Amino acid sequence: MRILITAAAAALTIVISTTAQAFCGFYVARADTSLFNEASQVVLVRDGDRTVMTMANDFKGDVKDFAVVIPVPTFIEREQINVADRALVEHLDAYTSPRLVEYHDPDPCRPQLEEITVTGNRMMASDAPSSARKNSLGVTIEASYTVGEYDILILSADQSDGLIQWLKENDYRIPDGAEPVVESYLKQDMRFFVAKVNLEEQSKLGYSYLRPIQVAYESNKFMLPIRLGTLNARGKQELFVYGLTRTGRIETTNYRTVKLPSNVQVPEFVQEEFSDFYRDLFATQTVRENERGVFLEYAWDMNWCDPCAADPLSADELRRLGVFWVDRSPGRQGSKALAQDVFVTRLHVRYDQDHFPEDLVFQETGDRQNFQGRYVIQHPFRGELTCDASEYLAQVRTRQNREAETLANLTGWDIDEIRAKIDYLDASAFEPDEPWWKRIWN
Repeated sequence: MRILITAAAAALTIVISTTAQAFCGFYVARADTSLFNEASQVVLVRDGDRTVMTMANDFKGDVKDFAVVIPVPTFIEREQINVADRALVEHLDAYTSPRLVEYHDPDPCRPQLEEITVTGNRMMASDAPSSARKNSLGVTIEASYTVGEYDILILSADQSDGLIQWLKENDYRIPDGAEPVVESYLKQDMRFFVAKVNLEEQSKLGYSYLRPIQVAYESNKFMLPIRLGTLNARGKQELFVYGLTRTGRIETTNYRTVKLPSNVQVPEFVQEEFSDFYRDLFATQTVRENERGVFLEYAWDMNWCDPCAADPLSADELRRLGVFWVDRSPGRQGSKALAQDVFVTRLHVRYDQDHFPEDLVFQETGDRQNFQGRYVIQHPFRGELTCDASEYLAQVRTRQNREAETLANLTGWDIDEIRAKIDYLDASAFEPDEPWWKRIWN
């Protein structure tokens, strides 16, 4: 049985000047959540004190063993709970994923009559347990619902030990050391949202996988409780948080939120190894932030993308994720019209108990500056050269050596192994640009 409680990560921003535009380019690959094990995804729609939380996870196993226990800041009524389509979260993941783009050098021997700006990739949005026993333990079942394929309880309790004992007696596996964490939530007057799979209802509905659970509530607390999830974790866990707001990006207030290295050129062979590249890049940057950082992977106005790893979400999709201020009525806007007033933030954290001892606390900001994890391949011109292109060849040699050094810095990969994989444009390209005497005795 697995308890799902969710989470957030950090980085170093490196900007290297390139011949490419700041954005655009031809999208060729993306780093979505499938690259990571033990990954949970949470969508947080936030406006004022109103929150809609959508929780998805990568639970693997028999669904009868699945359970979720989540602290919530207020009482939850039946109409505040919904079961969502997993494709909504998958689309949001694809839209916000770090991406690889490519450019091609023009023929250096052919005069360029005018500068060509690539704009083709800019996309607009388209279209009941024993009552006597629970009383003796000081546990109150405030509500009991069946929503979709889930049986849901809203619990409150007098003491943490009574609540933990009640959960254990009712087949919820609670990790060792949970009592002080549970007690801290009770002192904040929080309830517990508890869900199991109703196998009969799931069979009727015909789903073979677990759909995301949605909860809407009002509270001045803008946070994600992750501490219970760290107690029973098998090593480090990945959490992806997608914030959907009116004002601008979200950030954590009790951990450092930093941008991933982005907008850098990498060698051509990374196109075939992008998954390994991104996993190692993220691991390296996590270590450099002392494993305590929350990483910004994407921040953008939902109306468009540049370049697009997937189309923006439609107004109808956003509404189903809980963006309640978006109008999807056919008479006014339509499900395929532009999404209005929605800014998306994607945060990624690798967490454990030692490095993330506190829940994640967020705040909205007014910052609407666009950012994306974007990595660039610049292909040299490999056609026949009909002029003296020595200057161009020298520029490419310098660029390819710089790309190798950048890749080694981002990922920790061995620089000599990187250079061995590069298809250098001319034979002298592998010679490093460094003083001759550095390699005398190597």
